[in-house]
Amino acid sequence: MNGRGGMEVLCVGQAVVDCISRGVQGDPLGNGKTRAESITLNLGGDAVNESFVLASMGRRAGLMCAVGDDLAGRFVRQEAERRGVNTEGVTTAYGIVTPVANMFVGLDGSRSSVTSRASMLEGYVPDVDAVRSSGARIVSLASLFRAPLDQADTVCALVRAASESGAAVCADTKIPTYRPMKIEEIAGILPLIDYLFPNETEAAYLTGCRDLDDMGEALLDMGVRHVVIKTGEQGCRAYSAGERFSLPALSVPVVDTTGAGDNFAAGFMDELLRGGDMMACCGRGLRAAADSIQHLGATV
Repeated sequence: MNGRGGMEVLCVGQAVVDCISRGVQGDPLGNGKTRAESITLNLGGDAVNESFVLASMGRRAGLMCAVGDDLAGRFVRQEAERRGVNTEGVTTAYGIVTPVANMFVGLDGSRSSVTSRASMLEGYVPDVDAVRSSGARIVSLASLFRAPLDQADTVCALVRAASESGAAVCADTKIPTYRPMKIEEIAGILPLIDYLFPNETEAAYLTGCRDLDDMGEALLDMGVRHVVIKTGEQGCRAYSAGERFSLPALSVPVVDTTGAGDNFAAGFMDELLRGGDMMACCGRGLRAAADSIQHLGATV
């Protein structure tokens, strides 16, 4: 991968195909069959979501992930290309099955999901040299603590490569599933992370704190330069040296909250590329999240 075309953001993480069932009604027919308001296929995974949203904003986004040599993998690659995302970093890895997730969305927008061990992406390691040579202004670790970003050596190498290239490093976090990596394992590279975007649950997991401000302060004390804790319908709270503030979420009709955090991160990075300060970046992120929750799936 190279910087031809002036890539602005390289999104590293996971690609998933989501089967979204909205408004499941239990067993209304009494014969083992269940009705839903709708059942749709959508692309997902944090790196995919961020890159697609950034491309829709007119940004030159690149995607780095692994897919299998299967129907779902071809769907990911073809849709990324259709949307104008740079796919040089998309690896078709034989022996890997492209992850497919069952998503259940309530009529109030709440959601739950079922995943499989395919999401471990066993054997895939993102190309550190490709990150270093991408020319991206921002490198986003779109699903920190989930495969392929759930092994400390891999994460440390990627962050160092991105930082050495002069890129700003952003990281959106997840609760570990199959590999329980701890934040202490990557303590050495935390000062190289410019912006960290945990939600409230993830920040509590990472820090062991219960109070929101204690979570933010703890992550700053670990060396992270800027922390934005996403607080769902409450909005977000931001922390950096000498700056603390909260912004409320926009009040909009909620259809599906899938990918709201990824849309927030994409909006934040879009404003960051414009030179916006932290408050402006958070405001842009909240607007992007508000747009996303008004339709099914993380991206349109």
